[in-house]
Amino acid sequence: MPTFRGKIRVGVLIIVVVGICLAALYGLLKPISNGCVMTYMYPTYIPITSMESVTPVKYGLYLYHEGWKKIDYREHVKKLSGVPVLFIPGNGGSYKQVRSLAAESDRAYQNGPLEYSFYQEASLTPEEGDADISLSGFQLPNQYTSRLDWFAVDLEGEHSAMDGAILEEHAEYVVYAIHKILDQYKVSYDARTREGAANSGSLPKSVILVGHSMGGFVARAAVVHPHLRKSAVQTILTLSSPHQSPPVAMQPSLGHYFSRVNSEWREGYKAKTTNTGRFVSSPVLSDVVVVSISGAYNDYQVRSKLTSLDNIVPPTHGFMISSTAMKNVWLSMEHQAIMWCNQLVVQVSHTLLSLTDARTGQPLSGSRKRLEVFARMLHSGISHDFNRMMQLPSSKQSINIPDQNTKDDSGPQKHRSVTCPHNIHWNDGGLDRDLYIQINEVTVLAMDGRRRWLDIQKLGSNGKSHFVLVTNLEPCSGIRLHLWPEKGSSASSLPLNDRVMEVTSKMMHIPSGPAPRQPEPGSQTEQPPPSAVFWLGPEDMHGFRYLTISVAPRPSVSGRPPPAASMAVGQFFKPEEGNKDLSPWFLLQSTYSQKELLLEEAHPLAVKLSFSISLGLLPITLSMNTVGCGIRNSGLPEEEAGDLESSRLCKLRCFPPVALAWDDISGLHIYPNLNSETILVDSSPAQWSSTQQSDKTIVLMLVDPHCSYKSSISISVGAAASRFLLLYSSKIVGFSIAVVFFALMQQAYSWDNNLRIPSMLTAVESNLTLMSHFFPLAVLPILFALFHSFFMSQPLPPFASFTSISLICYIFANGFIAILILLSHLVFFVAAVTHIFIKTRWQMWKQNVPFIFLQRFCNRSSSFFSLKVIRVLRANPVLVISLTAMVLACLVHPSFGLLILLFAHFFCCHNALCSFLTASCRSHEQSNETIDCNGGDYKVSERQKYNFDGSFNRTFPSEDNSNSPDSSKSFGEAQLDVFHHRHGLLILHLLATMMFAPSVVAWFQRLAMGESLPWLLDSVLSIGVILHGICNSKPEFNSFFLSIPGVPIRNVRLYIVYLIAGYWSYFSGLALSPDRAFYAMASVGGISFALMMMHRKSGETKEVTYGSRKHSHRH
Repeated sequence: MPTFRGKIRVGVLIIVVVGICLAALYGLLKPISNGCVMTYMYPTYIPITSMESVTPVKYGLYLYHEGWKKIDYREHVKKLSGVPVLFIPGNGGSYKQVRSLAAESDRAYQNGPLEYSFYQEASLTPEEGDADISLSGFQLPNQYTSRLDWFAVDLEGEHSAMDGAILEEHAEYVVYAIHKILDQYKVSYDARTREGAANSGSLPKSVILVGHSMGGFVARAAVVHPHLRKSAVQTILTLSSPHQSPPVAMQPSLGHYFSRVNSEWREGYKAKTTNTGRFVSSPVLSDVVVVSISGAYNDYQVRSKLTSLDNIVPPTHGFMISSTAMKNVWLSMEHQAIMWCNQLVVQVSHTLLSLTDARTGQPLSGSRKRLEVFARMLHSGISHDFNRMMQLPSSKQSINIPDQNTKDDSGPQKHRSVTCPHNIHWNDGGLDRDLYIQINEVTVLAMDGRRRWLDIQKLGSNGKSHFVLVTNLEPCSGIRLHLWPEKGSSASSLPLNDRVMEVTSKMMHIPSGPAPRQPEPGSQTEQPPPSAVFWLGPEDMHGFRYLTISVAPRPSVSGRPPPAASMAVGQFFKPEEGNKDLSPWFLLQSTYSQKELLLEEAHPLAVKLSFSISLGLLPITLSMNTVGCGIRNSGLPEEEAGDLESSRLCKLRCFPPVALAWDDISGLHIYPNLNSETILVDSSPAQWSSTQQSDKTIVLMLVDPHCSYKSSISISVGAAASRFLLLYSSKIVGFSIAVVFFALMQQAYSWDNNLRIPSMLTAVESNLTLMSHFFPLAVLPILFALFHSFFMSQPLPPFASFTSISLICYIFANGFIAILILLSHLVFFVAAVTHIFIKTRWQMWKQNVPFIFLQRFCNRSSSFFSLKVIRVLRANPVLVISLTAMVLACLVHPSFGLLILLFAHFFCCHNALCSFLTASCRSHEQSNETIDCNGGDYKVSERQKYNFDGSFNRTFPSEDNSNSPDSSKSFGEAQLDVFHHRHGLLILHLLATMMFAPSVVAWFQRLAMGESLPWLLDSVLSIGVILHGICNSKPEFNSFFLSIPGVPIRNVRLYIVYLIAGYWSYFSGLALSPDRAFYAMASVGGISFALMMMHRKSGETKEVTYGSRKHSHRH
């Protein structure tokens, strides 16, 4: 029994676990606002049938048509001539979810491309580029030449995320659908030719695949399917699709299928060579481009880490981007909202239309060109490396500029320049309109048509080598920026080799919050939020003397000055002054008390906050309060000035702060109009596969230097708890299995050493003992994992966070198992007390008339039980249970076989507990009557009578009375040992059954459609688990004596096997693959079965001697 200190320890642990779960539940159920606009459509779904004799009839294929008018399906299909796009729904999804994308694609084709903006364009990174292919001359289309023909597969809403067999069937049907679509275009083309209709363009040779959720993985599985035609798929776009592993990694076959598909993709991008290294052929997937879009932190079902393409698709053929970093989107959205969020749907539609080649009317043939289209249409031009932006000139690199450059006649161009188009022209000449800025800060409050000169050499001295500007003015049409080698009235007045460089295109677009309302035309309003940020580093300004900011003129309204709805604030600053590092202790303290940061007036416009703990694990609530705006010396009374500073005047002068957070996994997150926001990034820190950079989060804040702010930082407990469970639930599941294995090890070790078998709760409590068990069982595997990463030359995770989070997950797993044990104890004790009560009343009431008739009915039915078949089955219940469980596991579903095993464990535990309670009551009564326990009142027959009350005086063979530990233990103590032993097996096999629970849901859904046999892998592993429950049904089976010639090992201790299985499960949890722990369960069963067979073969079946213990007890 656990000590009082152990009980306190377990009690506190359970309270903490329940508290975290409740806080996480509150954080997950709290309503969120994603800011998405609804998409509207007029859908029509045209079924695509086939005349083939052998056709899959289980699923369906549909063609989408947008419009409210009734159409002739056959005639519409005959007109197919666009770019085929196949939509694949996800887990439980419908083919009708294609309507948002298809409707917006139709509108985009009719209305033309998006309006061109002159902000900085994104381009391929160096690792995504290729030295042999130049994309400098590539331009997005000015008009779309072909429409998108959207098809969708009807997968009957099956739960593909819960069963690997369903995924495989979906992939096979998608292959069929791709071939059917391509064949349909050929049929439509031939039909138009026969009718004499004009045919334009060429027949499509490939289909674009768009998959949502599990549909994205199905798309990748179809590409590597052996029956797919060559080059039938070259472009894949996935929306919130898991690629690294299943979202619910429980079923072994599901994890195996993911691993197999990902392995084939890795091999598909490798060139085929001979054993001598001679080139044979190019990679099979060399033309396939994959782009993955995640829903960021609001997508609870599929985290950004799962949507990553790292180690699956090389950067030269794909990338992952979160919706928060997408151009013109900037929003995080839920798992289903990503299908209808209008901001994202519009951008995706224009992206797919931009893939069309104007010459052929089909997607671009080159994979690099298609990847460039995705990069330019989805990525924003914001620099993602905040560290590099805030560094000194020695390590500073200039911001990328699009490659639309002009060259001087005098020689090679030193600086790249992109000028505004000639059709956007406004006069920027005239020195009388110029302003000369003498301080480090420049402010624009209206479109006044003036040009401001900033002396770089003068204002950028004293280490203030960086210049940043935020504005809500549009580049080219509202504001222009130039770098001048010397002062002049216009660019044409300078020599050709000293030409002015325009840097307007370096303005990076950021989302702006809602604009302030203007009470009446011409009146002052609050400062509008910035919509662009402009950044220049020392290397960008090298060789230039002046920076000019030209603002376009704007006419007055009703004779009044221009409205104060335009703003621009720039500053030369020193990066070191804006860097603030927040330590882990600072963040941990903010969990129970708010921490404040004060920004005095004249602070840097760009403030970089470096959080030493990732905000993906500990989200913070950041509040920015304006406490001053430079009007203390305004001449107003102090009280009145203070009130005005905190209200109206400060809002008129200070622009709303903006926060930009960057994470290596989920990318960019922008928070405009920052007042009080929960800053959260969808990172995955402290994992085995994490890098050193994933442990930190950098937040770049753009705040008005004219104003002073008081910022408060506090940890959001609900958000932190929900993030903890979302990120590490798979790890906790793997650790929970390891905890049960370690507890079984404690029980087996106690039996081998002639000790009482401890209860599961006592064994779990002992696992938390610091030096004796906690270090070797919890800390040592982590050190092994780090050593393995180092030995295999893999990136090492951050040691401190990886170790601490893993230990917290292990402790949490102990608490979860303790709760499961206590609940099962409650069920067993209630059932046992109820059984004993009914049994006692039965003895008292069996003389009553109704009970006499019931007894006569039981006697009449005894003839049925006297049949030979029934007698054989009753004499071999273990064999019946084994065969029934294995048949169900192989032919129906593995979970049903495991349920039979659980029922056997339950009845054995129930009978043993009833026997223990009955024996305890009789012992207590006899002690009160001063009757010795060895007297005749408690005979062997009576012991057998109370052995298994649940079976009404029939003993269960697996719980024979010979399993008493030693001669010093009473019958009740022996039954208690049996209860503890079988209870441990029940907990382990209950976890195994729960791992198949998602698959059972999918199985019940498919009952009406004709269920196929379960996967062989799942059945085999389940049989191994069943063998473990059958072969280790008695405590004495914890060790075996073997006499095999040539084998030095004679005594096999099962607790060593449990220890190895626990370590394997622990490593599975660290790898976020709890399904692999199922292999450990099955292996223990296989080893137990093999040992039992070897033991019987050695000829020691008559005199059972499994260990050094004697099998007798005193009555």
